Amino acid sequence: MTTGFLIASAFLASAVEFVEALTIVLAAGVTRGWRSALTGLAAATAVLAVIVGALGPTLTLVPISALRLVVGALLLAFGLQWLRKAILRASGFKALHDEGELFAQQVEDARAAGSEQRAGLDWFCFTLAFKGVLLEGLEVAFIVVTFGSTQGHVGLAALGAGVALVLVVAVGVFVRGPLERVPENTLKFIVGIMLTTFGIFWAASGAHAHWPGDEASLPGVLAFVAAISFSAVVVLRRRHSELATA
Repeated sequence: MTTGFLIASAFLASAVEFVEALTIVLAAGVTRGWRSALTGLAAATAVLAVIVGALGPTLTLVPISALRLVVGALLLAFGLQWLRKAILRASGFKALHDEGELFAQQVEDARAAGSEQRAGLDWFCFTLAFKGVLLEGLEVAFIVVTFGSTQGHVGLAALGAGVALVLVVAVGVFVRGPLERVPENTLKFIVGIMLTTFGIFWAASGAHAHWPGDEASLPGVLAFVAAISFSAVVVLRRRHSELATA
């Protein structure tokens, strides 16, 4: 895998998760108070740092073929889940993901929740921010550690995720609202294709299958997955139109 391919993959996948985490933190901060929201953010970040710190060195002890087989299978399942939802959204069978709508729903839930103070913090606000950042952050951690470990370049994967984090936070602070203009549905489609591609490649490699040209085969696998995905969108979109006019 080329350096640029690894960084770009980690960047795109992480950006999607960071946008969703930012939306949750903004909703908590705007409605319940920034102190509790930012404390929840900081606590979740600390927990993620401990998890990544423990998980990274552990994976280096696993034989690379076994690691690629397990990680490839996980990425394949993860990627296919993203790809399935993206195909259904693109074809009209599933509503498009709307960060503005998610933000409004989070704000409504936060305002409706009762007030409970613990250690000087609004507990609902703290919990909302903590859970949102932790759950989305775990997916980022999984992507960074698995991408990096299987290629021996955790630092490069972390660089891609770090750039995504800085960019999303900077834009979020600037607009002070959900990133509604970010083409998240398109990003999820692309990330689903990339994760599925890596899953196929690494799982087959871990099972000792031989790829012509080794990593030079990745663009071919990527093109195959993309072609199948776009073909599925065309077929399902046509089917959706037929059902709508029936």
